[in-house]
Amino acid sequence: MLKALRVIFAIACLSALTLLFVDFTGFAADHWSWLAKIQFVPALLSLNLVVVAALVVLTLVFGRIYCSVICPLGVFQDFINWLHNHFGGKRSKRLNRFRYHAPYKKLRLTFLTLFVVMVAVGFVGLSSAAFAAAGLIEPYSAYGRIATQLFAPVYDAGNNVLADMSAAAGNYDFYHVTARVAWPVFIVAALTFVVIVAFSWTVGRNYCNIVCPVGTVLGYLSKFSLLKPVIDKSKCNGCRKCERNCKASCIDGHNHAIDYTRCVACMDCIGNCSQHAISYRVVTDAKAVPGETEVKTATKTDTGRRSFIITGAAIAGGLVAKAAVKGDGGLAPVKDKKRPDRETQVVPPGAISISHLNARCTSCQLCINSCPEGVLRPSTEIESFMHPVSYYTDGWCRPDCTTCGDVCPAGAIVSLDAAEKSSVKIGTAKVDLGLCISASAGQQCGNCERHCPAGAITMAPVTDNPGANLRPVVDEAACIGCGSCEYHCPVGTAGIIRADHSAIYVEGVDVHRLI
Repeated sequence: MLKALRVIFAIACLSALTLLFVDFTGFAADHWSWLAKIQFVPALLSLNLVVVAALVVLTLVFGRIYCSVICPLGVFQDFINWLHNHFGGKRSKRLNRFRYHAPYKKLRLTFLTLFVVMVAVGFVGLSSAAFAAAGLIEPYSAYGRIATQLFAPVYDAGNNVLADMSAAAGNYDFYHVTARVAWPVFIVAALTFVVIVAFSWTVGRNYCNIVCPVGTVLGYLSKFSLLKPVIDKSKCNGCRKCERNCKASCIDGHNHAIDYTRCVACMDCIGNCSQHAISYRVVTDAKAVPGETEVKTATKTDTGRRSFIITGAAIAGGLVAKAAVKGDGGLAPVKDKKRPDRETQVVPPGAISISHLNARCTSCQLCINSCPEGVLRPSTEIESFMHPVSYYTDGWCRPDCTTCGDVCPAGAIVSLDAAEKSSVKIGTAKVDLGLCISASAGQQCGNCERHCPAGAITMAPVTDNPGANLRPVVDEAACIGCGSCEYHCPVGTAGIIRADHSAIYVEGVDVHRLI
């Protein structure tokens, strides 16, 4: 029963979090974005002390339930282990493939120390690159990148197939979406996926108990948990089935000992024991269960599996998609507009400043995937690698949209209401008069003026001569940097080959302010 309950809750959490990362409609973000905010590291970075305290208490009572129910990367590893157990070769080998081994204490403490140092260095603003490196092994963000870069394109392709089938039947409830893959992030996500799958397929939960900093912290807390799985020596017949099927390799069947720093409270051992010798019960006396000393002595009798080899995995996948050719309504193709080279990046409202964003963003990609306008993209610069920056090639940041701040779990983008959002200055529009078709070619354009929601752009004569060309004039005090002018500028699209980017574009500001 305990295992069944754990599996049900774990599947629910993993499914909901995966849908949160791949859903493009905004439904998941509107209804259960709170699941991202109860993840351990994001809650810690956002100083959500209530969530952090709740997770600590949960661990001190139930053990590492977080790792086997709430953490998406942990549950995903259990799914890979399940696949191995059911489809991984001969039944005898796949169901009895684990052995107890000594904990890799020095290695796991090394990873934890490096993680803490990199987070601290980034948090105080000394090195954003160090903080980005720490995010590579943070479990929630690692799974977020896997979901957005590997799973989301498949989800989008399935949606497009349904859209075609529905359209053929005269139903237009589904619509086509364009799957965007950010190749630098895709490479990171693919490598992470390979490592996680290799660990899970070959050595079970060793990634959680060696590399993952959250697993190490909660593991040492779980030594003091109130409820623990305990082996009753009087009932145990010494078959060691519990040990051979423990994916955390933390059960020493010979000495009836369990290393609680590595136990993820999956309850598998309770279900596997035919003698009912293992029970999950309250332990108030440390002497009532085998201690760390007995675990250490047991390692002398079983040293054959102290080292492990991560097998190489080659992932080949193909996604066949229908290439949609953009047009202007006729036969002329419309080429994609490119992002201008900005001196300062434009980061989303609520980021407070570029340094604040870089010091707290874990690169989970949730804000990027949740942006309804497709404005946010992952940065490719070293100091802000995989952090969200604004692209105004396919949309603009609408003043009434607050999605990115609402879904961010780490406090890198704070939540704003619509009134605050519409008053935050994230950049300033700049005009290249040499590219502007109104100022230099005499075309009657004025798109930037008509589409500016802040009323910060007016068209004025280039010179005092009667009939002079009109040029856009930007009121920098009123401009909020939303990018509507850059997006609606016809230069760079529709066959206008004066440049491959807009004649008016937004330069970011280092620190946001209210206007």
